[in-house]
Amino acid sequence: MAEQAQVESRPSRTRAADDSTRPAPRRRPKNRKAQIATVAAEAFSERGYHGVSVDEIAAAVGISGPALYRHFPNKYALFLHAVTALTEALQAAVAEPEPDSDAAGLDPQDALDRQLLATIRTSIDNRRTGGLYRWDRRYLAKEDRAEIDRMMRDINSRIGETIAGVRPGLAKSDYVLLSSAVLSVIGSITAHRAPLASRRLEQLLLGACHAVIGTELEPEEPQTDEPTRAPGLAVANRREVLLREAVLLFDAHGYHEVSIEEIGAAAGINASGVYRHFASKADLLAAAFHRAGDRLAVAVGSALADSTTPSEAIDALTEVYVRLAFERSELMSVYFAEIGNLPDSHRADLRNVQRLHVDEWARLVGDVRPELSAVECRFLVHAALNLVLDSGRLVRFDPAPSNLRRVQQLMRAVLLGDTTGQDDA
Repeated sequence: MAEQAQVESRPSRTRAADDSTRPAPRRRPKNRKAQIATVAAEAFSERGYHGVSVDEIAAAVGISGPALYRHFPNKYALFLHAVTALTEALQAAVAEPEPDSDAAGLDPQDALDRQLLATIRTSIDNRRTGGLYRWDRRYLAKEDRAEIDRMMRDINSRIGETIAGVRPGLAKSDYVLLSSAVLSVIGSITAHRAPLASRRLEQLLLGACHAVIGTELEPEEPQTDEPTRAPGLAVANRREVLLREAVLLFDAHGYHEVSIEEIGAAAGINASGVYRHFASKADLLAAAFHRAGDRLAVAVGSALADSTTPSEAIDALTEVYVRLAFERSELMSVYFAEIGNLPDSHRADLRNVQRLHVDEWARLVGDVRPELSAVECRFLVHAALNLVLDSGRLVRFDPAPSNLRRVQQLMRAVLLGDTTGQDDA
């Protein structure tokens, strides 16, 4: 009997040993959807909507493609979720405080600072994903883009209302311009990866926002019914025509949404005719970048040659840059939006050209504001360049002299903390 009991007990010991060595079943994390959304948003922001595949997102999370589809039906749903989540976070940052909260009843300046700091901190927290709403929003479906645009207008309006409490009596267009410029300054940190401690970055951006809000803007010129200038003679050079039409299409629809056939049709030739001038669509994009880089280099060179002090040079640079951005808005927009789509053979060199351009401006800012580090100066340069295109888009790049001068005033405010917009050299 004892022997029988011993024999019968062996299977139970074997089962216990097997149970102890068997790996524990994997449990799906409760925040898996949030993990997927974060990884996707970072990938979209870094490489663009068309530069990222669902399989890449799934692999980065550590799951299969089919497992990802249990949370999001397709890549577009992931993209829409990322853009919407970022915009909702900004909306929450500028929302009215609860009536019974400590933030309720603040004086106008404190209320504005609370709102600005909340927006700055939200942007810092989302820095790796914040570029989505700026450029890739073009790839949203029409109704989704309209909703995101409505949310952004609401954010702009809330900041404008708070600015009105600090600076009553301005024209409505002034509040719209100032609040748009503030959002552009804050959002500029998503366009580059320069490192800076969060606390110092908060204070730097807050100071730039204060300078923007305090700017004594030149009055707008009244609208006139004067006839627009005749367009002038057409360019006969086929290569130039192709480059011009490609830039217009890239700006309007995004690089990946445009085909060689469409570019050729816009230029009045077939696709095979395009290839006689450019080997590929990527070469067209690279040519646009070289053209923009050359124009910027000429602008910097002429501004420095005509100046005797750093402040004079900055005044000349801001004037010529604003004029260039308004006259060649499509080219400059492509220059800042599409660098991630350049072929590898061009990207490193052209990114270095952009960096050298920013460094030239930053050196001048540092000469005028020696209390700032080189990195801080670069942050301010990115902010100033960023607001030109955003402010220009707000006024439809209308080159009225007052529009150009108002945007130049905002650039100087960011770079130099100058709220008068006047050259004090």
